[in-house]
Amino acid sequence: MPEAGYANLACANDSWKTLTTWLDWRDCPADASGFHAIKFGYDPATDPDGTIVAGHPVVLTLLVDDAGTVSGLRIETDPKARLYIRKKAFLFGIQVKSRYGLDGWSCTQAQPNAGEQPVGGVYVRERCTKTTQNRSIVVERNLFRKPDQDMKNFVDETRMTILRTKD
Repeated sequence: MPEAGYANLACANDSWKTLTTWLDWRDCPADASGFHAIKFGYDPATDPDGTIVAGHPVVLTLLVDDAGTVSGLRIETDPKARLYIRKKAFLFGIQVKSRYGLDGWSCTQAQPNAGEQPVGGVYVRERCTKTTQNRSIVVERNLFRKPDQDMKNFVDETRMTILRTKD
């Protein structure tokens, strides 16, 4: 990975454990999937708008295997984004699916349980998967509110994971 253009490298499982360089990836313990997960952002000196993908503020996580190979990337909409932006986070998943082609996705849509309500009449709990070009792509979208939450508090997120598959 190039050293320039990135900032705030830290272990995903321990954000207090910061890294000086990508070469410190071993300092992050492997997770249950066997990956050393490193959270990072775009350097504000080169990207003054922050870490944004497809118009959405995001949190990026690089997934490195024990051999030091970049095996995946996780992109999650930023839960700390301003409300105006955050309330559109579930739309990022639609953009991702469009980017990788609308055909070939296998999707499941959950129904609301007793602790979940639609937000503005819309309820989304979707998980879609697709394998293409030696990659496995998972897109998870959520938009709902818990009954005891006020109108400005709700779950609205997209999580996308791209993993390298075996040839």
